[in-house]
Amino acid sequence: MKLFVTGGAGFIGSNYVRHVLDTSDDEVTVFDALTYAGNRANLADVEDDPRYRFVHGDICDRDAVSEAMAGHDAVVHFAAESHVDRSILGPDVFVRTNCTGTNVVCDVARQVEVDAMVHISTDEVYGSIEAGSFTETDPLDPRSPYSAAKAGSDLIALSYYSTFDLPVRVTRSSNQFGPYQFPEKLIPFFATNLIQGNKVPLYGDGLNVRDWLYVTDNCVAVDLVLRRGTAGEIYNIGADNERTNRELTDRVLGLLGKDETSVEYVADRLGHDRRYSVDCDKVRALGWVGPTRPFEETLAETVQFYVDRPDWWEPLLERVKNR
Repeated sequence: MKLFVTGGAGFIGSNYVRHVLDTSDDEVTVFDALTYAGNRANLADVEDDPRYRFVHGDICDRDAVSEAMAGHDAVVHFAAESHVDRSILGPDVFVRTNCTGTNVVCDVARQVEVDAMVHISTDEVYGSIEAGSFTETDPLDPRSPYSAAKAGSDLIALSYYSTFDLPVRVTRSSNQFGPYQFPEKLIPFFATNLIQGNKVPLYGDGLNVRDWLYVTDNCVAVDLVLRRGTAGEIYNIGADNERTNRELTDRVLGLLGKDETSVEYVADRLGHDRRYSVDCDKVRALGWVGPTRPFEETLAETVQFYVDRPDWWEPLLERVKNR
């Protein structure tokens, strides 16, 4: 099978590409605009694989997408703007990339007549839940420009199934972590700050709850949805690793030999959802077994990646600072 992977040079996308090349005979074309979070160095270890090809392009550029996607059997659509804080400061690019870009990818996939497509989304589209877990049929209640743009992109993708019979599936994953995550998300942001001797900012009372999913486990689930999932369906992917931000901060502090003096409480983020949680029975029915290693082990491994690889993340921070 020939896979067309948008956003494949980003955090989740690059880990997915590596998973596919390691576990199948498929060929993979990565299509990526290389914005601040896209980085070809994320895939340096597969550059020489004859089954891998990279195309530099913007998913909002219909001609570029059409030219690059032609001849592929399936599409996995990771490309998106994904940081809540950035969406609050500048929402326009989130609507453009996540909604307009998804429309272009779906429409081209329809014209190319791919056999399958997966649109990658987030549990944030459901909004906050005090108790229990969201199922795939629950209503959407996004509360940030980011999550609203992702909810819109979900509906665009699903409309192509209803209107054009595009064989698209949607995955909604919980908070992910692992190697090659741009250091703006909580775990790599806190780790790189502490490594540099800086304090870490903790929003509000630090009691917001997130479910932490190791990126490799998510990639396995996404691939199962691609190969075994049903067109027009939505699949939640979570890890049952719920932690408050305060608990997670303490774990990262401990792994790096730091203490409470490295924490600075700051004003809460606008529209900050209190708790996310998703029911994963549907994706488990496809054969997904969930997290394959303990959270403490994968968290320690992730933090160690940032300890060992300043050569990877320091240039990224410098590039963003000079933008």
